[in-house]
Amino acid sequence: MSQDRQKLSSGNLVSNKRYRRGSGRTTLADVAKVAGVSAQTVSRVLNNPQAVPPPTVLHVRAAIEQLRYVPNRIAGSLASGRSKLVAALVPAIASPVFLQTLEALTQVLARSGYQLMLGESGYDDADEVQLLENIISRGPDGIVLTRVVQSELARQRLSNSGIPVVETWDLTDRPVDMLVGFSHERAGEAVADLLISRGVRRPALITGNDPRARRRRDGYVRRLVARGMLRDIDELPVAEVSTPAPMGHGRRALQALLARGVDFDGVFCSTDMLALGALIEARDRNIQVPERLAVVGFGDLVVAADTSPALTTVRIDGYKMGTLAGQCIIDRASGVQIVDKTVDIGFELVIRDSA
Repeated sequence: MSQDRQKLSSGNLVSNKRYRRGSGRTTLADVAKVAGVSAQTVSRVLNNPQAVPPPTVLHVRAAIEQLRYVPNRIAGSLASGRSKLVAALVPAIASPVFLQTLEALTQVLARSGYQLMLGESGYDDADEVQLLENIISRGPDGIVLTRVVQSELARQRLSNSGIPVVETWDLTDRPVDMLVGFSHERAGEAVADLLISRGVRRPALITGNDPRARRRRDGYVRRLVARGMLRDIDELPVAEVSTPAPMGHGRRALQALLARGVDFDGVFCSTDMLALGALIEARDRNIQVPERLAVVGFGDLVVAADTSPALTTVRIDGYKMGTLAGQCIIDRASGVQIVDKTVDIGFELVIRDSA
């Protein structure tokens, strides 16, 4: 680096001059020549800027900008054996509940020179193996899943790949590799306790049909039975909808429950979107919330605090989850041993006017 510093102090960047091979493509060597540093220093600036003095980073980036240099990531990954890509899978890209996690992932990975490659898995486990094999074949440096892997064959494929894997948005005692999440069952139990503490004596449920919503349902029902609100599971009025579920599903689900003529004074909705739909339907029917009907959602969407009445819900720190997951991938790729391979970030009950 002493030679590089000497060159940096001797003059400015070459102006209005392009260095190209016969192919016409600006190369890393061209950038090094214009910046007056070694090709190795340019490579460090591109791949590990934290290891380079800030003045050198600025000088090299100025040369990159001047030459409009675009790094050849394929060639770089072949040479280093690392793609600098991390694949992330979400059930639905349009789902707002995962946005914080994806934002945090993108930010923490970018700081270490990684790019996030986003894919949509859907809520059906039928194609899980094929989907994961397609990702593995692209050779990412890490895989982040907003779920826990269901099939044993898929677990084997991931384990055999040698690629660092972080499962998120759930808990299991058998993670494929690393896990950052929370217990859906305990979240369901906590909502049951909350509704009971608010005086609800005839609870109901509006739920999606995806595996995680069903685990929240299981925890909710078990706690209601344990606390004497139900004699058995079959007593609980339930409206199940297809996932992903927009607000309209919540409206129609509440309509369906009311049409049965079953008396209920509190409802847990498996997502905030369903809860918001239920609130709209209750308002249109002049059902007072929370006096006549307590409503609780899940996810704490941005709009949850601004509804009328404001929505009581379960908050998940998606930003923390994404940050920890991204750091796990970076540490593993850097050879750092992960001591705590399972991190339970928990959840928070956010009590507002709807319950």
